[in-house]
Amino acid sequence: MPDTAAPAATSPYEGRGDPRLSGFGRPLRVLAWLSFIAEVIIIGTGGAVRLTGSGLGCSEWPLCTPESLVPIYEVQGIHGIIEFGNRTMTGVVGLLALAVLLLTLHAIGGRRLVMRAVWFAVGGVAAAVVAYLVTDPFGLPAFGFASGALLVAVVVAAVDSLRLTTRRRDLSTLAWIVLLGVMAQAVVGGLAVLSDLNPFIVGFHYASSLLLVCVTAAYLVRLQESGAPRERVVPQWFAIGSHITGLALAVTIFFGVLTTGSGPHSGDANVVRDGFDATILAHVHSWPGYVLAALVAALTITAWVQRLAPRRWFLVLVLAILVQVAVGIWQARAGLPGLLVGIHMVLAALSAAAYTVTVMHLKRPVDADVAR
Repeated sequence: MPDTAAPAATSPYEGRGDPRLSGFGRPLRVLAWLSFIAEVIIIGTGGAVRLTGSGLGCSEWPLCTPESLVPIYEVQGIHGIIEFGNRTMTGVVGLLALAVLLLTLHAIGGRRLVMRAVWFAVGGVAAAVVAYLVTDPFGLPAFGFASGALLVAVVVAAVDSLRLTTRRRDLSTLAWIVLLGVMAQAVVGGLAVLSDLNPFIVGFHYASSLLLVCVTAAYLVRLQESGAPRERVVPQWFAIGSHITGLALAVTIFFGVLTTGSGPHSGDANVVRDGFDATILAHVHSWPGYVLAALVAALTITAWVQRLAPRRWFLVLVLAILVQVAVGIWQARAGLPGLLVGIHMVLAALSAAAYTVTVMHLKRPVDADVAR
């Protein structure tokens, strides 16, 4: 494609797309939105666990205490309830991811594709039970081995499903990634507890949750499209600049995670931080943040001046980044109050999701009438 913006398109897929032509029913679209919202909410509940010092409110995993699945208020108090609430939210996120996956498989492959996935799930549960029974008598972490066996079964199921998928493999792949990600996140969350909230594991846990927000956002975008081959609707230099902006966003989030891990909110009063100087890291975190804001502002102005197709999404992105920068400055000057830190964490996920959607609108389906 030449290094110029594409001419005005007659395709109904420029911009938002037309969900009536997607071939997917309203239940799937509703569940996909609920899955995205739940992924954002669980970042908020996970932040609440850390910011209220409730990270070890449940001392065990997957049980809350050695004797109980649920917290005992007389023993653990409010911290146990907060931590268990976040674990419960993990179940909600997982069920929504599973529902989106099954409806997606049914829409693109019919009952046969769904039943193959179900049989793999049954096999995975059986393998998990065997792994538990074999390892528990030896004092090994039986739940960990059981979770690992189930996760391997789901990976095999995903490979088998994608091998048989002949159309809309993009949607199937994204749906499988979300389900696998949620399952892996449950294991990482357990490791965070068992490691007494190792700051690097906790940071990885947050970053992984943020990536799942982006994947569910990407699914929503592709759900509105036809699945036809896609072409760029912006000049090549603009696309390159957009991806460089994504790198600046990733670096900003990375240093933000390190800053939080070295700050006053480690999840428990007795947890050792990651050893970095929080004051220095706060400044280091801000530098790529300002670069990010400048890049997004420049791209947004350019998109509107040249009337590029994704200009409205760039406006959404620049507003999200500006709000995030404002909250970041506010929380730093206010001494990192827990509420502002939590808002900053959620806004980081929403900013990353806005960037994901914006970048996906740098291309559009070539022919909206191509049948799936």
